[in-house]
Amino acid sequence: MTRYDVYGLGNALLDVECEVEPEVLVELGIDKGVMTLLDEASQNKILSHLGNCATKRTCGGSGANTIVAVSQFGGKAFYSCKVAKDEPGEYYLKDLLESGVDTNLKSHPPEPGITGKCLVFVTPDADRTMNTFLGISSGLSDVELVPDAIANSTYTYIEGYLVTGETSKQAAIKAREIAVTAGQKVALTLSDQNMAKFFKQGLLDMIGSGVDLLFANESEAFELAGTQDLAEAIKYLKTISKTFAVTLGPKGSLIFDGQTLIEIAPFPVKAIDTVGAGDIYAGGVLYGITNGMDWATSGRLGSLASAKLVTTLGARMATTDVQFLLKEVKNI
Repeated sequence: MTRYDVYGLGNALLDVECEVEPEVLVELGIDKGVMTLLDEASQNKILSHLGNCATKRTCGGSGANTIVAVSQFGGKAFYSCKVAKDEPGEYYLKDLLESGVDTNLKSHPPEPGITGKCLVFVTPDADRTMNTFLGISSGLSDVELVPDAIANSTYTYIEGYLVTGETSKQAAIKAREIAVTAGQKVALTLSDQNMAKFFKQGLLDMIGSGVDLLFANESEAFELAGTQDLAEAIKYLKTISKTFAVTLGPKGSLIFDGQTLIEIAPFPVKAIDTVGAGDIYAGGVLYGITNGMDWATSGRLGSLASAKLVTTLGARMATTDVQFLLKEVKNI
């Protein structure tokens, strides 16, 4: 028996979400629909431009969203990250612990600096545009790893965004090696199309000889595989991961369980905010396969959770709502 179902490693980013019109993004010179890394001055300039825009804050970062979801479903989860000794960092740790997630932050005292933030702009078409200043998270390294927790986790889940920094990329590689040495499994998410486009070799370095489970959306899979043909992309993914899940937006998703390609039907909804949809999908799948569900049921759980999430604002649902979805899937 392992102590944790999933150990996650990723950037700690305090998500600050704001609803805007597309024209605002044009005014600010922001590329719509993608994640862009900024320096602190650029992010502060954008914040000052937004003025009194209503915002809400949650402990985020792609990996954190997934790990929190695992915990909300009822799984045992651990998250390693790096925050600064400031108010946002304190808020981040508090939110993580209140979500039932164990973390290295309890034993690794925060250092002076600035906690990373992600400005999430949601436009009326439900698209999300992210502008990120990594802050102290850019210094994430193997110091933040907790080897004993990795060795006692069924899956170690690695966020693809870690590829953008040399020390964070090396931490991801070391985490994978620790998990493999301990006989545990490794999952990785490609995170964003730009990661596959501009950091492909780095992602392949993190994947190494292959991972046990890979998460990607259609555009990320196409970018990594160097094709616009889904069948060809699937063929490529089989060479780097034993199993994988590819989300297809309103068309549902595909899961390869190692032998069979399973089509997961979508749950039709009217989306108002797609922030975190892929993250909670991964959380549902990871919870399912580490808690006795078969791959098809785990995929339905991830699909239902992501469908429900996009009908509300933000990358997180209340735990009671997540638990309700779990019961709903078991009755399907």
